[in-house]
Amino acid sequence: MDDDLALLSRWRDGDKHSGHALFSRHFPAVYRFFEHKVGGEADELVQRTFTACVASREQFRAESTFRTYLFAIARKQLYSHLRTLARRDHVDFEATSLAEIVTSVPGRIGKLQLIERLRAALARLPAEQQLLLELHYWQELDASALAEIFDIPAGTVRVRLLRARKALRAQLGDLADEPVPSTGNDRLLEVLSHPPSEDQT
Repeated sequence: MDDDLALLSRWRDGDKHSGHALFSRHFPAVYRFFEHKVGGEADELVQRTFTACVASREQFRAESTFRTYLFAIARKQLYSHLRTLARRDHVDFEATSLAEIVTSVPGRIGKLQLIERLRAALARLPAEQQLLLELHYWQELDASALAEIFDIPAGTVRVRLLRARKALRAQLGDLADEPVPSTGNDRLLEVLSHPPSEDQT
């Protein structure tokens, strides 16, 4: 089996298969590195790590192993992600634990399960209601934009959003009464758990 440096050398020379082989070899370890720290966001951070590796492959001087170099990139990607979660540019990682920044893995898994149920319930709604809710909450389009898309008055949009939320809550049953882990990245699920007043959209 070729060693990492041989694969890297051929990859730099334009052999894409060597690059693929190199990433395939290290993917499981990099994934595990992120999996138990950021839960469901591991896939994205693995992709960022390998993308950064592609962009900087010419900078690697072989003064360490490729595996070491890859984990150095993974560490930077993790810390960048944690700074984003903490909503500040500087975090003292020598004094701050992941638990202080990231919602617990079980909590995040619980939310992923709720979101899957939410998506299934959305799929059972009439198409117009499903599109209206998804465009409003996930694409963050306001009533004016939705009025243009659906070719109806903005006031009608608000009424239909209210009806669509009620229909979705009926599809979800007791899910709407379950506590939602506070990760802040799924407005619709949070609105359903804490429904707004009748005149809000």
